[in-house]
Amino acid sequence: MDTSFDLRVLDVVVETDDARSVVLEVPEEHAAAFDYRPGQFLTIAVPSDQVEEGLVARAYSLSSSPLEPGPITITVKRTEGGYASGWVHSTLRAGDVLRVLPPSGIFTPKDIDADLLLFAGGSGVTPIMSIIRTALAKGSGRIVLLYANRDERSVIFAGELDRLAREHPERLRVIHWLESVQGLPDAAQLRALAADHDTFDAFVCGPAPFMKAVTGVLKDLGFPRERRHQEKFVSLGGNPFADLPVAGGTPTEVAEIPAESAQIPAESARISLEIELDGTVHSFDDWRSGTTLLEHLESKGVAAPYSCREGACSACAFRLDEGEVVMRHNEVLDDDDLADGIRLGCQSEPAPGTTVVKGSYNG
Repeated sequence: MDTSFDLRVLDVVVETDDARSVVLEVPEEHAAAFDYRPGQFLTIAVPSDQVEEGLVARAYSLSSSPLEPGPITITVKRTEGGYASGWVHSTLRAGDVLRVLPPSGIFTPKDIDADLLLFAGGSGVTPIMSIIRTALAKGSGRIVLLYANRDERSVIFAGELDRLAREHPERLRVIHWLESVQGLPDAAQLRALAADHDTFDAFVCGPAPFMKAVTGVLKDLGFPRERRHQEKFVSLGGNPFADLPVAGGTPTEVAEIPAESAQIPAESARISLEIELDGTVHSFDDWRSGTTLLEHLESKGVAAPYSCREGACSACAFRLDEGEVVMRHNEVLDDDDLADGIRLGCQSEPAPGTTVVKGSYNG
């Protein structure tokens, strides 16, 4: 089942006036738990006296590459009135201990050799940076990045992007778009760039209006769903750390959910479940309505991915291949995701009348 870890902060790097990169040490014994994919994120615990649990949870993307040896890095942009980002910027220091869940998320290329068309706005460059670093280190495809910012001082990783573009002139093209100089990019300008790269895999991350504009252009140009990816985060109201006591640097197990929960009616139908996770197929014949997929897998000792547990992130997303499920809540999947069979494991329970459910994570 899933775990939380206490990781030591090695450094807090000033990227811009309002962006910091937090470098975290992963002990060798926990390296497997942090074997992440480019574009994924970490959920961190931030101390707070504003909530009963004393902790609030926030998700921040990894900007480092899984191919880079040593520490891992998340990058945090300070937002106006943002409690967690403010704490990271004003309080977190080298030597502190940060409590985190293992990497999660599906905003990641399936084929690192693919040609990539990347759109980033502001701090949305964070997962994009992880993808670029990994693709240049291991992949063979071409990479085009449109990076929109308010002004030159707002450009995160400016020096690193310039260096990578100079070192890989045949593979990486970086287009900086500054609102202070060019205004906001409009649909016609976005369309011109995307139309020239309509065979590339597109990834979009940034403010909601920016992502909506880019995604609309990609749809109009006929980019198929499997080549359109966008990262969306909603502020977490729940707390995945609430029931996990701090364990001084060791993993803490999530409380196991009994297989026969008292909340499940004895007469409820048993569902046959087949789910693929990390190349292993898990089969059970006793999933029941009233229990989410995540809860059922945890009760069987299967470490299914999750972060917020409230339908506000994509960490637990899986692909539904057969049968029907009902989601209790969903703030992150759009109509295209649902049409493509994507569902949230933390919110999905068997639909009435369903007898068999088959699906896969990271599919």
